[in-house]
Amino acid sequence: MPAQEFWVIKANGEKEIFNQVKLRDSLRRSGACEDSINAVVSKIMSEIRDGMSTGQIYRHAFALLKKQHRGVAAQYNLRQAVREMGPSGFPFEQYIGEILRSKGYEVRVGLIVQGWCVEHEVDVSAKKDGMHILIECKFHNEEGFKTDLHVALYTSERFKDIKKKHDSLKDESEKFHEGWLVTNTKLTSKAIQYSNCAGLTVIGWNYPKKGNLQDLINETKLYPITVLTTLTGSDKRRLMDNNVVLFRELFSQRKMLHGLGFDEAKIDRVLAEAKALNEMKWG
Repeated sequence: MPAQEFWVIKANGEKEIFNQVKLRDSLRRSGACEDSINAVVSKIMSEIRDGMSTGQIYRHAFALLKKQHRGVAAQYNLRQAVREMGPSGFPFEQYIGEILRSKGYEVRVGLIVQGWCVEHEVDVSAKKDGMHILIECKFHNEEGFKTDLHVALYTSERFKDIKKKHDSLKDESEKFHEGWLVTNTKLTSKAIQYSNCAGLTVIGWNYPKKGNLQDLINETKLYPITVLTTLTGSDKRRLMDNNVVLFRELFSQRKMLHGLGFDEAKIDRVLAEAKALNEMKWG
């Protein structure tokens, strides 16, 4: 007898048949063992109903994983953890700056750059090996949002205006060579098509196939504080308001945690989880 099929609702409102293979693959990528995967999938399949959202299924799978292994749950939750860096985009800009610093770039975050026509606010400037890059960071905390052609066009035109101005300067160190668009979302096909044609480097959550944002996070092991399950939403917000965006920064911030109202027991739990996650193999 064939397995019963269930219709689920995606983040963009579209309906699709629930795909158990996708769930298994996402659990496997997070580092879950086959026994854990089977247990989670079995529980989900016993409770799934027509009309459930993919977000509901994801959150339930995360809760089940968290009971078994916080580290695996944290990896499974990585994309959501990055979305929790909002609602403003500034922590995300800082985060991208930290990732680039770890890769040997000289980085500045949040600066005003004169273009040929007007001044521009630039999210991140990065220099390495004589290459000077301007980076537009686009952050969204809405599930299912995709960065579209409009954003790619806007970013490309801004870079062209800045480059035209700086190409006229005699000082080679002040010239800009590349424009990048970095986002925590997926990209529409037209945004990718235009960027490839226009020479704009784009990095999204899962684009390009190698070197995407998820790859960069796992490669540099710079995980955001929002991945910690022992922190509440308000805890994470207070830490980001104090410019703490990486969980490994907490190891030297016990005094600050006291100052923010964390008691000793809570600090020990948070640091223990951070230590465990720092030592586990991700990605």
